[in-house]
Amino acid sequence: MKAFLRSDGVQAVLGWLLGIYMRLILKTVRWRHENVDCVEPVLAGPSGAIALFWHGRIPLGLAPTPQWGRKRTKCLISPSADGEFIARALAMSGFGAIRASSAKPGDAAKARQAVGAIREAVAWVKDGGALVVSPDGPRGPNEVIAAGSLQIARRSGQPVFLMGIAANPAWQSRKSWDRVMFAAPFGRGAVVWEGPLEVPADADDALIDTLIADWSDRLSAATRRAEALVGRPAH
Repeated sequence: MKAFLRSDGVQAVLGWLLGIYMRLILKTVRWRHENVDCVEPVLAGPSGAIALFWHGRIPLGLAPTPQWGRKRTKCLISPSADGEFIARALAMSGFGAIRASSAKPGDAAKARQAVGAIREAVAWVKDGGALVVSPDGPRGPNEVIAAGSLQIARRSGQPVFLMGIAANPAWQSRKSWDRVMFAAPFGRGAVVWEGPLEVPADADDALIDTLIADWSDRLSAATRRAEALVGRPAH
């Protein structure tokens, strides 16, 4: 079954279906943006930027397109089978991909791939591009930022923006680790922005850990705020 799901044909179909769905939701949901002014100076200028939203909101991930569409934008996506069809779906709306994932201890090949992807991402952001990341993916834990996105921010010296995204009505999984959310067409949606945030160039591991805890709390708070704006009950 895994081999079947990873076949190129199946990945192409899944990517097309997700891509059509994401574009439908972008066009039919009434999206509201709160505090979007915080990102406007970056969008209007030459500097790069990094944007974070939770993995479970990937099906809603085109919601900020009117903003990020003004910059060259790529998404940091896992090289897994799930990541493949997500990359194909985003490509349908003009978003490129940098394929990166955390490596398990002892997996030298994946470690080299992860280092190469981080370097590519740093170069992209330094050159003025925008990078969109779901920082708790692809394995979780849910709503806990992994260190990679902060390392990209530290090495590139570019600002980070948080995006809490929600929609209503929507179906939300109780079984997937990320509690993935799929919005219904013609409903309400919200994107709550926060930033800019920065990682000092001399940040050590202790400071990175502190920022991970703080930013994870902030991104979850922005997501809960977005849920409240569209009338979703607290979970």
